[in-house]
Order: sequence, then structure tokens, then C-alpha cells
Amino acid sequence: MSFRPVLTIARKRDGYALSEGEIREFIAGFVDGSIPDYQMSALAMAIVWRGMTAEETAILLDAMMNSGDLLDWSHLTCATADKHSTGGVGDKVSIPLAPAVAACGVAVPMISGRGLGHTGGTLDKLQSIPGPGRDGRGGGFEVDLPLPVFQAQVAAIGLGLIGQTATIVPADKRLYALRDVTSTVESIPLIVASILSKKLAEGVGSLVLDVKVGPGAFMKTPEQAVLLAEAMVRAGQAAGRKVTAFLTAMDRPLGTHVGNALEIIESIEILRGAGPADTRSEVVRLGGEMLRLAGVVPDLQSGETRIARSLDDGSALARFRQVVQVQGGDPRVCDDPQAILPKAPVIVPVLAEKDGVIAQMDALAVGLAAVRLGAGRNRTDDAVDPAVGFVLHKKPGESVVCGEPWAHVHARTAASAAQAQNDLRASVVISQTDGQRLPLWLDVVY
Repeated sequence: MSFRPVLTIARKRDGYALSEGEIREFIAGFVDGSIPDYQMSALAMAIVWRGMTAEETAILLDAMMNSGDLLDWSHLTCATADKHSTGGVGDKVSIPLAPAVAACGVAVPMISGRGLGHTGGTLDKLQSIPGPGRDGRGGGFEVDLPLPVFQAQVAAIGLGLIGQTATIVPADKRLYALRDVTSTVESIPLIVASILSKKLAEGVGSLVLDVKVGPGAFMKTPEQAVLLAEAMVRAGQAAGRKVTAFLTAMDRPLGTHVGNALEIIESIEILRGAGPADTRSEVVRLGGEMLRLAGVVPDLQSGETRIARSLDDGSALARFRQVVQVQGGDPRVCDDPQAILPKAPVIVPVLAEKDGVIAQMDALAVGLAAVRLGAGRNRTDDAVDPAVGFVLHKKPGESVVCGEPWAHVHARTAASAAQAQNDLRASVVISQTDGQRLPLWLDVVY
């Protein structure tokens, strides 16, 4: 009997585990067009309601991963590794992390995404770097590289930073668009399959996951985050990869800069051995674990030492300069980012309205304020303004004096700047006593 998608949908709707054949045929049919979007949407909703076993999730992941091109790095003489974050506000860690790891001898073929909703995207940040483009006709930092070019670049300099191509996991590219408009994003099996299918299709030998926790993250509680982290780690390990997941705080923004070009500025500060302590901490620890999993250091502490040294001695910055130049950006951004990056025409302060301590700073509210300013997108086809955003001079736990500027808004117009000032004021609580916050590092799953 020929495969009937409607029966698979009904079986999952009724709570049954799907067979390997059902899952693989459904994904294959969705990719070749024989299964329409509405049936894929129906199956996704059934998965949201009924869930999937670990075995089903692993099969779904494998079917999606194998729906397109798979990269092979067996010709390289060094190990390969990558990192993925579930997303947050001010999370620019991948940008300094990737060159730091590459500077320590591990190749990083990183395929990243764009921002959506209140979370920023690595590709948008990189594309805020202007320059001649790879062909000399302008366009700045290019993230849409042909796969052979990407592979040759990683072989040459140990690093490439690109977006998902049409031939890498086309099943996820189509399914993600459907999930976004059918309210089927909130499903651990679907999240696991989406994230890991892309990362494993890269062909890397090991993967470090940064699972954000808090109001500014997809996972709001540590309990939810642990479930997702464990599911991703187990699925990745079942696929033969070395995987570690760290749970990190996203109840307040990470670092001090929020917005695309502004986050490049902070990233370069980190690559110079400076920058905010929380951003540096994440770069050092996540990078150290990447080195450990890749087998170039015996333990995490040794890996952290190596990554910190690459930031402090300039070798990580030198590698970033290489990738900026090769991918069409202006390498002078590494020397004077504020002179090279786009600037907002309106910059206004946000003043403290009383003496006290910033007890809380709502990461979600800050992220949504950045989107309203133009730094992010609500739909995948929304334009992003690379210049706008926030610089936070004070973070939760720090004291402020009435009238002191604790942040600056970088805006396109005076009206949008005024709105953003109000949004930022509403995102913080200034009191006489400090508030409670999540620790930066909450948990780790091996």
C-alpha cells in the first residue's frame, strides 16, 4: 500500500509513536512537494500536542539533516567544532568566539541565522560591517557564500561565517517558515530537529550549545531549559557527535551593546582582550569547551586558558580580521570600528530618575524596544537598520545617581529615540536595594 500522509497525521494526533518509515517518507514528500504545506502543518501541530519519543526525535533529525547537502571536513588536518545559541538580547558571543577558537587550532565552519522577534541574529550583525564585498562591487561582509567557496575558505583560514544555503537542510528551511506562522514553534522535538539538523549537516565533529534561560529567552525557566538541553545533547550524541550544553542567564541583556553595528563594536572590544565581563566569560568558557571536545586540550580549564590567551595576545583579533577581509568587509573595522561602522544620526541619553541601584533590567523589554527601534524584525522579510540600538552604561546591580545617563539610545529619528527612551526606562527597576538575578552560569549537560 502506498504511503498515506493523512494516516501518519492521525496516528500522531492520537498519541502513537511514528515508525522510522513514516517519518522519513513524510519529510521526503514534504521536500519534493508531494506532501503539501497544510499536511506538514497538521503533523507539526500534532507533534506539539503529543510530543515525540527520543527515538522519533533522532529519526526526524536525521531525515531532515539528510534532506540536502552534507559537508565533509575529513580532508582537514585539524578538528572541527561549532557553537549554537538558542538566542537572546545582546548575545553576540559567536562573533568573537569563532575566531578565538580558530586561532587555537580548531576549524570553525559556522552556519548562523538571522534575528527574529526580540532575539538578534549573527548574520545581521556581521552584515553591518561595510566594505568592498568579495567581488569589489560593494555590499560589505558577505554571508551568502557558495559551498565550495565556504569550504575552501575554512580550509585556508580555519573559519567561515555564513548563512544557511538553499541546499543545506531544505526540509528545515521550509518547515521553520511554516512553524512560525502556524504557532508550532513551541515543541522540543521540533526545536531539536531544527537546530541540530543544520549544525550536524555542517559536518563538525563537536558542538557546544548555549541554552538561554529567562524572560529574554525562548526557555523561561531552568526546568524548561534543562529538558531542551538534555534532548539536544542526547540527539546529537546519538548522531555520533560530541555535544555539551550550557544553561546561561537571559533575564537581563548580555553585555553592554544591543543592536547590530553596536554589537560588532563590543565584539571587537572582546577580541582586544577587554569588553564586558559577562560577554568575555561566555566566550572563554564556551570556547574552552569547544577546544576540550575537539581534543586539543585535556580539560575545560586548559581550554579556557587557551581562549583567554588568544583574546589577550591579539591572535583572535587577527583571525577575525582575516575573515572580515576574505568575506568582503573592511578589515579596518578591527582598528577603529566606530569610524567604519554605520552610525545612527540621533543619539540621546537615558537619565536615571532617582538615586539607587538598578535592581532589574528586563531582557525581553529591552529586546522588544530594540525591535521597535528597527534593530530587529518581527517577520523574516522585515528590513533591519544596522546602526540603531542601545549602549547600556549601567547593568543590574550597579548604582546610579539621579540625572546620570545609564544608557544611550542610537536612533534614526528623534521620535523613535524618544519612544526608545521611554521603553528603556520602563524596562528597569531602580530601588534602594539590589534585586535577585539568575547566575550567569546555571547548569551544564554532557
